[in-house]
Amino acid sequence: MARCTAPVRGHRSSAAARDCPACGSRYYGRYGGYSSYGSSYSSPYSSSGGSIGGGSRGGGGGTRPRWSRAGSSVVYTPAEVRALTPIRESVEKRPPRPTRRDVFLCHAWDDRQGAAKELHDLLESKGVSVWFSEKDVILGTPLLREIDKGLAVSRVGVVLVTPAFLDRINGAGIAEKELSALLARELLVPIVHKTTYEALRDVSPLLGSRSGLSTTENSMADVAAKLAELVAP
Repeated sequence: MARCTAPVRGHRSSAAARDCPACGSRYYGRYGGYSSYGSSYSSPYSSSGGSIGGGSRGGGGGTRPRWSRAGSSVVYTPAEVRALTPIRESVEKRPPRPTRRDVFLCHAWDDRQGAAKELHDLLESKGVSVWFSEKDVILGTPLLREIDKGLAVSRVGVVLVTPAFLDRINGAGIAEKELSALLARELLVPIVHKTTYEALRDVSPLLGSRSGLSTTENSMADVAAKLAELVAP
């Protein structure tokens, strides 16, 4: 009968246990194969999506979620897939309506001609319908009422978090009121631009607890492409 080598060498590592004449077979039986995992595990990643763990830009790394269409060049980090998967599942459960907008874009007033307009234009160029105050609020109409209507008809809320947006939240302006309404919904994607999640959490811990996308890791075009895939029918 084979004798355990633990009294001599000790099983202080997986290699030691594997090399033991008495314990090696038990070690391999417990850890050597992975076939039992594949049949029951449901992954949010596409089976053709490439390797997990790469960067969020195009190229050889990254991964693709299950809702990404075949042939798409958009790649995601695993953290982005985990953050966006619950939102995608909620989008899929909501019945389509002719009057529904794909995205409600919440932004600071100071960003209306800058980053917010850039993101709006990129989304619209990809066929995404966007509720954007610059074009959807008619001069002379009650702003808060129009925002309420925009929120009601939008499938997903996108919050563009910039330094100006953080200032507006501190000042309890319109952006703060929009944010309060969006936080009551599960369909909310923060986009952090030219700031950090740490700065966001200092101002709004609730919004900072929501995972989303960041232009530190993606270009604005990459962000728009991911949002377009997220809300695609």
